[in-house]
Amino acid sequence: MAARGAVSKCGAGHTHKTMSANRQTWFGQPRGLTILFLTEMWEIFSYYGMRALLVYYMTKQLMIGQEKASLIYGTYTGIAYFTPIFGGLIADRWLGKRRAVIIGGSIMAAGHFMMTFEPLFYPALATIALGNGLFLPSLPSQIDGLYRPDDPRRGWAYNVYYVGINIGGFLAPLICGTLGELYGWHWGFGAAGVGMLLGLVIYILGGKHLPDQVRPVKKTPAPTTSTAPAGRYRSTFILLFAVGLSVTVFRGAYEQVGNTVALWADAGIDRTTVLMTIPMTWFQALNPLLVIIMTPLLLAHWRRRTQAGFTGSAMKKMALGALIVASAYLLLATVAYEAGTGRASWLWLAVFFAVFTLGELYILPTGLGLFARLAPIGYGATTVAAWFCAIFTGSFSAGMVGTLWARTSHAEFFAILTLISAIAAAMLFALDRAIRRIEAARAAETIALNATQPEPA
Repeated sequence: MAARGAVSKCGAGHTHKTMSANRQTWFGQPRGLTILFLTEMWEIFSYYGMRALLVYYMTKQLMIGQEKASLIYGTYTGIAYFTPIFGGLIADRWLGKRRAVIIGGSIMAAGHFMMTFEPLFYPALATIALGNGLFLPSLPSQIDGLYRPDDPRRGWAYNVYYVGINIGGFLAPLICGTLGELYGWHWGFGAAGVGMLLGLVIYILGGKHLPDQVRPVKKTPAPTTSTAPAGRYRSTFILLFAVGLSVTVFRGAYEQVGNTVALWADAGIDRTTVLMTIPMTWFQALNPLLVIIMTPLLLAHWRRRTQAGFTGSAMKKMALGALIVASAYLLLATVAYEAGTGRASWLWLAVFFAVFTLGELYILPTGLGLFARLAPIGYGATTVAAWFCAIFTGSFSAGMVGTLWARTSHAEFFAILTLISAIAAAMLFALDRAIRRIEAARAAETIALNATQPEPA
């Protein structure tokens, strides 16, 4: 499951008082991280709980054709990742992060409850996407304010947060999906709304453990000379645009997990076991469950390689991830071809998710971290917003690709996804040398800036 939370740079606006006040810990981390962890866990539960039901609800309850349902799905997920670009600006300039989280979360909860009424289907989707715009960039950007700049735990904070995201994603299909599939779609949507409300309650009650609210301030316009940041960092923006374009291509295949792969789980998979017939929505819980299991193993592997002197570049890691996802879709193409008009064993779908998740862990968290790391000084929020823009365009491309499902055989469709993922891998690999140069320049610039900053009191 893709990490929905953004990583943004901590600015000078975070006070020393805030970082000192968070020395009290839970599980070895500032208490505020647990509050943010649990808030995001329940928000993800609500978002992915609704999304697990969405394509089935459209095709089975609303009787929307598959091609139109795929376009609606892609449009909705795309807009849900486009609104944070504006929501982040509103939070930074006017509302402040805390108010933006509370307002955005309340709007999202209302949207989930609106989903329980069929006539409100389209307004409900728009409401959820609107609330997500305020909520999504405002919650995780508070993480840096919990730590001193030299705190070694900062590097692990986002890994802990990412696990919280996937716990919510794991629970969502099991609870919302099961309620919707067995007892009625509206029960599942209602459960998603309850989850969002739980997250808001935790956030409000735990506010004393979060960084102090910093009043948004107007920034002095940048000088219009040749040394202005827009010109100074032009090569960085161009390269990040190229990475975003590559990720857009990749997500055209990646986002099929909640769309056409979900349809195949219903139509092309034998879900019977000795004990029960596996609900089709349960398979969507495999991805976040595997993220939770694989993340510590993969981090340990990368740590051992680093200690041995093998420091792989971000772009090579992302390209490898895209290739692994390509191999996962190649597996489905082969299985679908062998099954023909019959149904394949559900075990093959489980194997697919294992390979698919491994590839996801190589590419998506790495890409998010890359955008945050390469952000020009003073342009952190803007640069991270560009990552959401790539998710936005990628979700639209996934909706377009999904329309081919009804026009091709299952094997041919999964072969197309294999090719798309491989093309994205080639694009990412081609950017490796240029991105490494930019990373080295940004690291030197950050070191020089930190050398001029006073130590925290």
